[in-house]
Amino acid sequence: MKTRVAVRSQGMVLQWGDKRFYLDTLLLLASLGLLLFGYVMVASASLHLGDKMSQDSFYFPRHQLLHIGMGLATGLIAASVKLETWKNNSMLLYLFGLVLLVLVLIPGIGKMVNGSYRWISLLGIRIQVSEVFKLIAAIYVASFIDRHLPLVRNSIQGMIRPLGLLSVAALLLLKEPDFGATAVVMATALGMLFLAGAKLWQFGLLIGTVVGAGVLLIMTAAYRLKRVMSFVDPWDDPLNSDFQLTQALIAFGRGEWNGVGLGSSIQKMFYLPEAHTDFLFSVIGEELGLVGTTAVIFLFMVIVWRAFVIGQLAERAGIRFAAFLAYGIGIWFGLQAFINMGVNMGLLPTKGLTLPLMSYGGGSMMVMCSALAILFRIRSEAIETWSGTPKVRSTWARA
Repeated sequence: MKTRVAVRSQGMVLQWGDKRFYLDTLLLLASLGLLLFGYVMVASASLHLGDKMSQDSFYFPRHQLLHIGMGLATGLIAASVKLETWKNNSMLLYLFGLVLLVLVLIPGIGKMVNGSYRWISLLGIRIQVSEVFKLIAAIYVASFIDRHLPLVRNSIQGMIRPLGLLSVAALLLLKEPDFGATAVVMATALGMLFLAGAKLWQFGLLIGTVVGAGVLLIMTAAYRLKRVMSFVDPWDDPLNSDFQLTQALIAFGRGEWNGVGLGSSIQKMFYLPEAHTDFLFSVIGEELGLVGTTAVIFLFMVIVWRAFVIGQLAERAGIRFAAFLAYGIGIWFGLQAFINMGVNMGLLPTKGLTLPLMSYGGGSMMVMCSALAILFRIRSEAIETWSGTPKVRSTWARA
């Protein structure tokens, strides 16, 4: 059975037999752009580190290429799963996520890195559990909205019930500790509920509660308070608590408009910690300047835009679960990219969040590729639904 590829008004179409899969061309190009751009920058930021750690300059680039391959394979699997399957098993996925969050806290199972229990080693791959749970949380909230939309729109219980369950996971995430992932999960859920039509006063009340809880968490943990104070005045202690932020700012300052040239960063060599993971954006700023950082921001904007377009398409097609899942993935990607870039540029306190599709890491790459694959699946199923209604074909063909 042959597979055919065609380009039509609704985008690229993969066809095998009587089955079709409708790809979003712009989303595909933006995603591949970030993957390739990220791979080049991870290689540039890590050649010296590989040589230092294992006498192999290409240690990290080779492993990142493997990570991308695994991410694409995981994405293909995720794209082959029907949306109905995700929806029907959302509660089981949530419980599975809780189990993972508990397991990562057990010494001997969870792996400690830089003082935090955030990783589980699986088949030689270090999986960051919080990344997996972000996708699970989006699926669960989308399923809840689909099943209880009138409750979400008319009663505060429609917000308290899903957020109450997510709060259990948030406590486990804080136990790792992983404040950044907690903020992303809760903010994504709040955004999805707001888009579902939750009343503004309820939304404001919960936002206030979440912000108050965040302030309390910061004030009661010395390391969080220290990070906030470093953010307020990064030059107060540039050689100790403010070291990461000041070195990142120096990297951006050296980059200016066009950068110092690919591979020519000095900060990554001697000063900037985690240059190939959390602070990859700073290396981009130094080596490629404003031009490079603007290109990255533009590509993320395209992904968020297409996620919301796909969500609107699914909503018009009557696939409510798919619509809110697309919105959730868009919020998640945009928020995590914004936080990572904000931390790098000194706009936000330091958080251990990766730059989606770009930072070094296998677990994060697999989860992000799976989330994008689900977005492609949502668009394809929405178009299939629309195609059965001739009078609206012109609408979905433009989406």
